[in-house]
Amino acid sequence: MTPAELAEVVLSAAHAVFTERGLDRSALPERTAVERPRNPEHGDYASTLALQLSKKVGVPPRELAAGLAEQLGRAPGVKSVEIAGPGFLNIRLDAAAAGQLARVIVEAGEEYGRSARLAGQKINLEFVSANPTGPVHIGGVRWAAVGDALSRLLRATGAEVGTEYYFNDAGSQIDRFARSLLAAAKGEPAPEDGYAGAYLAEIAEAVQRTRPDVLELDDAAAQEVFRVEGVALMFAEIKSSLRAFGVEFDTYFNEKDLHDRGELDHALNRLREQGHLFEADGATWLRTTDFGDDKDRVLRKSNGEWTYFAADCAYYLDKRERGFERVVIMLGADHHGYIGRMKAMAACFGDDPERNLEILIGQLVNLVRDGAPVRMSKRAGTVVTLEDMVDAIGVDASRYALARYSSDSPIDIDVELWTRATRDNPVYYVQYVAARTASVGRNAAEVGLTRGDADGFHPELLDHEKENELLKALAEFPAVVAAAAELREPHRVARYLEELAGAYHRFYDNCRILPRGEEEVTDLHRARLWLNDATRTVIANGLRLLGVSAPERM
Repeated sequence: MTPAELAEVVLSAAHAVFTERGLDRSALPERTAVERPRNPEHGDYASTLALQLSKKVGVPPRELAAGLAEQLGRAPGVKSVEIAGPGFLNIRLDAAAAGQLARVIVEAGEEYGRSARLAGQKINLEFVSANPTGPVHIGGVRWAAVGDALSRLLRATGAEVGTEYYFNDAGSQIDRFARSLLAAAKGEPAPEDGYAGAYLAEIAEAVQRTRPDVLELDDAAAQEVFRVEGVALMFAEIKSSLRAFGVEFDTYFNEKDLHDRGELDHALNRLREQGHLFEADGATWLRTTDFGDDKDRVLRKSNGEWTYFAADCAYYLDKRERGFERVVIMLGADHHGYIGRMKAMAACFGDDPERNLEILIGQLVNLVRDGAPVRMSKRAGTVVTLEDMVDAIGVDASRYALARYSSDSPIDIDVELWTRATRDNPVYYVQYVAARTASVGRNAAEVGLTRGDADGFHPELLDHEKENELLKALAEFPAVVAAAAELREPHRVARYLEELAGAYHRFYDNCRILPRGEEEVTDLHRARLWLNDATRTVIANGLRLLGVSAPERM
């Protein structure tokens, strides 16, 4: 019996109690939930439904709980129900009901953990969006791991998701990049406000190979060549490095397209229609202070130039007009000040900032070795890049390490820890269970042990304490996935997988799966193989949500 199935049983019991006592059934919720007690001695699951309904119907909670306990005690699969405190229900399942979960998981396969919790939501998820003026740095790598995991979680819970990379190919930073490439090609120092690093010389050389005449042009023409060709080469490299990291985007959106298609004027007109624009000092302003911003924002300068914020407005409107009900944007720690103005901007368009726009802020990441920051790469000049991190600890460890922590917390990634083949390395600890469960399956086949068909499965034999503990951990997976998606917290999946790995190791150490020597294969061996394979399924499903592999051998 899964937690969702047990919750339905609890709700059915409540319907029966309300009918017997003539209570108002409209007070009953459409659905309820059960949870694992903190103390396993209190039972397998707990329900607070009696407490929730007591005031609504004017019945003391313990009295209501007594009625629920009586009804639940008759339900198939429920071993016992105890009332605790002011009206908590502590529920124990019989071994057969608990053990059936192993069959449910194995038969569901990759579908186990998925739900329709967010069905009907159309979400645009933008992350990374690093400027194409250099390799992806470690802050962007964090968003690559977290953003991709979040997109997988949202889809696993039924949302329609479009992932997006906003490609800033317009504005002053691109001009500085082009000037830096021209200087590198000439063998001159980078401009004072330019970019540094060996990668600039590499790109400048690549441009010169396709345009050997570029340095024969005047500086303005040469700079334009380096801008167009250099940005294309840099962005191709960014896309390639992200692809190698396992991250692909549905849409790569060019800022320049907003300008070329007149979308900034379109956004300006919409904001004017809403009555939130005003002119002052020859510039066009958006009155964001009406919606809590600390100051009004310039959209068009007195010289006719657009501001970055004008492009932000046009881009947001473009996403909404493409049918996305909710726009989720992941930004770095240095963008915290953007939240107020972006929320106010959404309100200026007539949207509900709390429903239509969500901004997530990620904190800093450091790569350390022996307690000291890892040296910056010569190629990038001043930052640790995606390639640096992957070279140091690998793709799987990088993705897991970055997704394992709440994104609003700064983290240090210890190279020594994340490359260690020991239990204190979290990704190794989890992947080892993936490999061990696969190994058990191979070894079982060699001795002629198979699960058999579902009709021959005897879940009631899974009555060992450690089997029960593992089954309860496996049962939590769908709820963990749903919570991680709704709260935008992929780290919940990683932490859950580590708890599940611990439960499996304890099961493996206490409950022998394979027969010894000439020992005859029994129904207990088969039942434990179902449980082993169910664990393999959940570990693989969880790692897949994080974009991490579930190896069959280590």
